[in-house]
Amino acid sequence: MSEANTAGEQGEAAAPGMNILAQYIKDLSFENPNSPKSLQPGEQPKLDINVNVGANPIGEDQFEVIITLNAKANTPEQVLFAVELVYGGVFQITGVPQEHMHPFILIECPRMLFPFARNILADTTRNGGFPPLLLDPIDFAALYRQNLAQASSAQQATVSENGEAKPN
Repeated sequence: MSEANTAGEQGEAAAPGMNILAQYIKDLSFENPNSPKSLQPGEQPKLDINVNVGANPIGEDQFEVIITLNAKANTPEQVLFAVELVYGGVFQITGVPQEHMHPFILIECPRMLFPFARNILADTTRNGGFPPLLLDPIDFAALYRQNLAQASSAQQATVSENGEAKPN
């Protein structure tokens, strides 16, 4: 076998790969506490949306990735709706170097899950009597960097308070 073929085969074996083994709703909650009054036309509600991403290893090369989406619409007078979706997926990841695994799992995997979670949220709010909540695409790389910066700031604050580093 020539060196070119051997190098090509090694490159193929080391190519990053991701398979989605399962996707599922882990938790879904919709509250319409002031219906039917909240369904009447009125002023434009204030919408608060929070997004969190987490991951847990479940096997040698398998990970559960969770996106948590919280949305709350309210006016000064009342809460129109509150919805929470915890959407998960099981991913098999191969060929990703260990030093790149953490960002890969928390950026690429949620990117694959998001369109499905977005659709569930839109259907849920529509079925609750409101216009569908269509979330804008999320930059999971920016979210990852923001979370790293927050974790770093929290760790530095712990160091400066006590003069020594504390494990989280």
